[in-house]
Amino acid sequence: MSQIGAPRGRTCSRSPRSRTLRSVATLTSAVLAVTVLAGCSSGDEADEAPAAAQDNAPAARDKVADGGTLRWAVDALPSTLNSFQADADGTTSRIAGAVLPSLYTLDARGRPQRNADYLESAQVVETEPKQVVLYKLNQQAVWSDGREIGAPDFVAQWRALSGRDTAYWTARNSGYERIEKIERGKNDLEVRVTFAKPYSDWKSLFTPLYPKQVMGAPNTFNDGARTTLKATAGPFLLKAIDRKSSTVTLTRNPRWWGQPAKLDSVVLTAVPRADRAAALAAGTLDLAEIDRSTAERIALALRDARAGRNGAQAALAHGPGSSITPSKALKSWALANGSDEEKAAEVQAARTKNQQAIAAYASAQDTLAKYVVRKSLEPAYTQLSLNGESGPLADERVRRAVARAINRQELAESVLKPLGLPAKPPGSHLALAGQAAYADGSDALGSQDTEEARALLADAGWVPGGAVRKPADAGTKAGSEAERKAAEKATGKTADKATGTKEDATKEEAAKEGAQKEGAKAEGATDAKKKEGSDTASDEGLYIVGDDKPGERRTVPAPAAGAESATGILAPAPAAARQSAALLARAEALDTGTGSGARAALPVSGTDKGVAGAYAPRGTAAPVTAPDAARALGKDGKALSLRFVLPSGPGSESLRAVGDRIVRMLDAVGIRTEVTKVSDESFFKDHVASGDYDLALYSWPASAFPATDARPIFAKPEPASDGSLLVEQNYSRVGTDRIDQLFDQAAGTLDEEEARELVRQADARIWAAAGSIPLYQRPQLVAAKADLVNAGAWGLAGPRYQDIGFKKAETSKGAERNSRTP
Repeated sequence: MSQIGAPRGRTCSRSPRSRTLRSVATLTSAVLAVTVLAGCSSGDEADEAPAAAQDNAPAARDKVADGGTLRWAVDALPSTLNSFQADADGTTSRIAGAVLPSLYTLDARGRPQRNADYLESAQVVETEPKQVVLYKLNQQAVWSDGREIGAPDFVAQWRALSGRDTAYWTARNSGYERIEKIERGKNDLEVRVTFAKPYSDWKSLFTPLYPKQVMGAPNTFNDGARTTLKATAGPFLLKAIDRKSSTVTLTRNPRWWGQPAKLDSVVLTAVPRADRAAALAAGTLDLAEIDRSTAERIALALRDARAGRNGAQAALAHGPGSSITPSKALKSWALANGSDEEKAAEVQAARTKNQQAIAAYASAQDTLAKYVVRKSLEPAYTQLSLNGESGPLADERVRRAVARAINRQELAESVLKPLGLPAKPPGSHLALAGQAAYADGSDALGSQDTEEARALLADAGWVPGGAVRKPADAGTKAGSEAERKAAEKATGKTADKATGTKEDATKEEAAKEGAQKEGAKAEGATDAKKKEGSDTASDEGLYIVGDDKPGERRTVPAPAAGAESATGILAPAPAAARQSAALLARAEALDTGTGSGARAALPVSGTDKGVAGAYAPRGTAAPVTAPDAARALGKDGKALSLRFVLPSGPGSESLRAVGDRIVRMLDAVGIRTEVTKVSDESFFKDHVASGDYDLALYSWPASAFPATDARPIFAKPEPASDGSLLVEQNYSRVGTDRIDQLFDQAAGTLDEEEARELVRQADARIWAAAGSIPLYQRPQLVAAKADLVNAGAWGLAGPRYQDIGFKKAETSKGAERNSRTP
């Protein structure tokens, strides 16, 4: 789940930063619209700069040594090399960026820029009767087998990803399904793409571009490109994937026509996040994303080195030897050399173990002092998701109360301030500061306000003492949440307080008597006349999963045909399972560092029980003591309690700390929470994606193309043709027709400013619906060897692989020595 402006006048840019894909390599590497004609951009610069600048040790190419090997940590070896398959991950994206064409890449402000290595120009040459884009390819651009990159490759990729041939197991087809035809121009280097209907995000297409050998047939697409690529066309070649050593080796491409790669090779090594501190301390990596604790240890090693303290001295100052006082040392020596042989042996063993620990720590600190920490903010944000499927959060007043109870500034500061990073909460779900589409739409919901949160809860019927107060007529469940939802569904009553709309409805209630085997249940019949509000503010079509049959939980088939799923668990429709799995893998990887995509594609098993003792039956209210019962917020004898699901594994400590703060903020307004900690592997697949949660924290990546990439994340859930429910990636299960319409309009206009304004309007409505609350932009911490340049924390941009290398060393006379041994 995901973050543009153009300079004044017209300026041409050659900034081949690799574009991060939201769809595939999103829930992948953590993997995300403006029109730039012929590589130039026009219009007004976005007022806001990126929240944090790049930190990648930029250096001119003549200051970078030729040669060397970069050892770069990745989360896992790729399950596939095909970026358009559901189990593509971050490593897939990284390899694709180095070995395949990217027609457009992102600059430091997250703006698409023409990549001159592949495109001489690309522009909309016709708008009537249909949009036509003419691509003119670089005449030197060739695949590694010597064939020129041309129209046949565009045609093959369009046919594979258009969705018309179901034999292709594609994870997405956004944009490609709008193409009507692709034609050869004057020669194979000119490609005319005609769209059936206008498409503003056309620059998102054909990146990465695969050769026709991969895209030309279902077999080569589905299986052939999983473990090898028959042809590539980037500054590097794919040399080998070694499963035993968990490495992928890329080597310099001798056919590359652009500026040659500075490095001889790049070795991508699979190192779990929890093991990276040890790998860095051992000196086996040159570049690795790290967590806060590892960053702090490197910073400590650097401070020691600057103070003239070596590793051994550091170990005694703050390492394993720091607790040894002179008296303790004397006592230990005495016992080790005493007459009590058994005690002496025990103490001698302990002394030996401690000495080994001191030596290991000293060696590690000496090695860590050779690294630096480069930091920025990721093109991704962490959000609190509120599941509007059923229960208290099906009422938008309760969702808004949760949002108004949370101090987003405090949460952002708790995560980012200790790292020295800007701590302003994101104001948009669809773009980040620095991008043209960014605008702070949070006013549509409102800032933290405890009294307003309590008032919203009271308006929804959650009042002190309600947990012990029984309904006036329990036999008919008068005033129950289920009946209220049924009445609103029948009358069409909706509300959008934040955007100023007032839609009133009158309601007539009639009781239907009858006995059922399970007990008596009243069904309300309603007839209403709705007062129309303004089109720009209406939330008409608000759909909460479960409204079809109030009080019941729908059972939906699992994504994979023939696979079993847990009863009553919502899942994406089978027809969209592969598309959903790709994004799911990215969000999983963002928050746990363990996402593989393959796991995300699996059906919900219902077998993971999480952490022992963490679960209570679904719907169970938090226990309250007798004195507290009268004060606890409740309704119809039920306490207000929300199930808060968090990942439990290493690497998620920051997320859990944020969760603890949120619990305290909610408690302050009377909302109780049941915190459930589950394994990282289960967190997304079995809880977030399946809808088995009330509150959850996870991240979405930003995108340069929000009208296309963000739509499935906020689209209104719809019944699929097979009877299941299509939630796409809208895991909060909250959406409106109007939000969908705004996304469609933004994707369908070729007026850049109009597209941005439509995206901003959609974002304001997403805020008002209160299904997702952005909290903070994620920190990006990267450990890099001190002499590594043009690499580190890229922020909104991506790597320019051919420029990465090691800084030239200087001789004693000041001349540069053009060599480096890793």
